[in-house]
Amino acid sequence: MRRLIATLALGLGLVAGQAKAEELNIYSSRHYPSDELLFGKFKEETGITVNLIQGKAAELVERMKLEGANSPADIFITTDAANLWRAQSAGLFQPVTSDKLQAAVPDQFHEPSGLWYAFATRSRVIVYNRDKVKPEQLSTYEALTAPEWKGRVLSRSSNNEYVQSMTAAMIAHLGEAKAEEWAKGIVANFARAPKGGDTDQIKAVAVGEADVALVNHYYYARIAASDKPEDKEIIAKVGIFFPDQESFGTHVNVSGAGVAAHAPNKDAAIKFLEYLASPEAQDIFAEANNEFPVLKGVAPSSVVQSFGDFKRDTLPIDELGKNNAAAVQLLDRAGWR
Repeated sequence: MRRLIATLALGLGLVAGQAKAEELNIYSSRHYPSDELLFGKFKEETGITVNLIQGKAAELVERMKLEGANSPADIFITTDAANLWRAQSAGLFQPVTSDKLQAAVPDQFHEPSGLWYAFATRSRVIVYNRDKVKPEQLSTYEALTAPEWKGRVLSRSSNNEYVQSMTAAMIAHLGEAKAEEWAKGIVANFARAPKGGDTDQIKAVAVGEADVALVNHYYYARIAASDKPEDKEIIAKVGIFFPDQESFGTHVNVSGAGVAAHAPNKDAAIKFLEYLASPEAQDIFAEANNEFPVLKGVAPSSVVQSFGDFKRDTLPIDELGKNNAAAVQLLDRAGWR
């Protein structure tokens, strides 16, 4: 980690306390091509140069904590409510008041005092093997704990934020005791021990290693949008299902950002947050990465639109962060490795 940080810092010439005018220093744990478009368009519109440091969320949070008041970071942008919550809990954000942000970002998708704002959302869906499962056999996340699904379910490991945030949502909806029963039920029905990312789960379902998997929708969308023969073969074998349409709705998570507590370029940082909530930026989130935009009136990508409309969970996203510690402990008790 120290070598990574040193290399990036030297490459960007970022020295604490020496940020230049009309620059913006972004610490980002997102690694999507869409973000390069966002940074480039932002510079075109504002003339503000973006200096980027990338790393894993936990590494960047630790870096900002170590840098303290001397941190050059203006913006921390990351995926998942759990990472936003950890940065918030460490005091790494400062509240932002902006009429543009308040008007564009729904209350569900920002921290109440303005410490961070979400700019794109993702849904945790069920991917199923078309030969083994019919859509009418699927209903809710809880239903996957039934005995009929024993040896048929896949998921990422419990150290993944997506799993933690979904569990945090289950705690909010069901209470901790019932959420733990759910987690234990999923573990009992695993086809194998958790390993790999969401794309790995989809591929495993396609080849019959399991019958269903819990994944973020945009991983499926990427494969569905691909022209590669091997990806077309995968999509021919798997389908996508949005759970809990008769109850609280399909689980929703976010990508979001906040202004760093000691941002040397606060005005530029606020402009960047406002840009992320603009129709142009929202369209990039949608088209380039198949995420759902948060701004009303901006459509998802065509491949995501092909999935059809569905009921989304309306749980305030900051609840996922508040329940994160309980979710991590619950997953450990459940044996979700």
